Amino acid sequence: MVSTLLKPVASIQPRDAVYSKPRLNLTSVCMIKYNNCINATRNCHRLTHGHQNTNLSGSLSSSLKCRASLVGTTDTKGVDLSDPEPVFSSVTSFAPATVANLGPGFDFLGCAVDGVGDLVTIRVDPNVRPGQISISDISGTANSKKLSKDPLWNCAGIAAIAVMKMLRIRSVGLSLSLEKGLPLGSGLGSSAASAAAAAVAVNELFGNPLDVSHLVLAGLESESKVSGYHADNIAPAIMGGFVLIRSYDPLELIPLKFPEEKDLFFVLVNPEFEAPTKKMRAALPTEITMSHHIWNSSQAGALVASVLQGDLRGLGKAMSSDKIVEPTRAPLIPGMEAVKAAAIEAGAFGCTISGAGPTAVAVIDNEEKGNEIGERMVEAFKKDGNLKAFAMVKKLDRIGARLIKGLP
Repeated sequence: MVSTLLKPVASIQPRDAVYSKPRLNLTSVCMIKYNNCINATRNCHRLTHGHQNTNLSGSLSSSLKCRASLVGTTDTKGVDLSDPEPVFSSVTSFAPATVANLGPGFDFLGCAVDGVGDLVTIRVDPNVRPGQISISDISGTANSKKLSKDPLWNCAGIAAIAVMKMLRIRSVGLSLSLEKGLPLGSGLGSSAASAAAAAVAVNELFGNPLDVSHLVLAGLESESKVSGYHADNIAPAIMGGFVLIRSYDPLELIPLKFPEEKDLFFVLVNPEFEAPTKKMRAALPTEITMSHHIWNSSQAGALVASVLQGDLRGLGKAMSSDKIVEPTRAPLIPGMEAVKAAAIEAGAFGCTISGAGPTAVAVIDNEEKGNEIGERMVEAFKKDGNLKAFAMVKKLDRIGARLIKGLP
């Protein structure tokens, strides 16, 4: 049964279908000095970057190191550059759901999931004071009504403001409409999807002057205020595919390319239970043993190798092997341990908690088999957790947040 809470998005176009958007090579490194998110990015400049051939062994084909030269600062002659003019009157962007942690990769591994996520529409609004943004409408999932329309207290609003500051927008006012396809506190990167869609929308409205790394920083500005300073949702939401956060200071992101010819399906089972990220993070241990550190490190390494090699069995085995985070969170989600066991027994290659939960995620290489696994997981949530749950089977989103409509 497909969840009525999780709103699928049909016929999402790649961002290039409407407006050509330069993207980082999927095996590149995006690095940003991040001393003070927005201030740091305003004063940076791009460094030259080289390229070298590689394969899927895990080495990097190219790198981009950016200390960010942004529109709206001064040029080399000291002449002040005006803020960019809008190239559209209105744009709509989409950002996908994400699965963070993937078991042993707490706060440093995540991936994007195709076909379900949030939509943001940004338009030039003469009724809004120049340089500011207002939120005109929030719709979608039932619990989206809880969200504030104050842009300073809304995930999409915070990210949009961050991009406007990067671009030094001061000549026009904007209004934002958010359509939630993801329920709050679902473990599917709901806040990150809103932030990613908003950041991309504002950037596209003004002609796409910012690169991927700046958009991730704008999204991080939002995530840090809402659910904590972690990029394992916002980075894949913007970049698509699998992403490794190698470092937070400086921020360094490594896209991990899963082979195109391989089939990968995520079985996502969302129970009617809310698990706020801040609450679930508060339950984590403050100290761990050396043996658990070594074990989780080896499993995370195995997971990365499995992604690059397209080894789904290895990926499933690694994501099921967390000994630090999952053991503390699973007891807080009724029925989760039984759900994981049911997934493995039904033939899943692996199963774990998606992000902070309560969604459970399993991996398989066949959609029909995935539907069967989802049914067993739903039954386990009902039997052992007394929770209604809904299952869906989705592919990997390899594109990330993108423009889907632009009006001149």
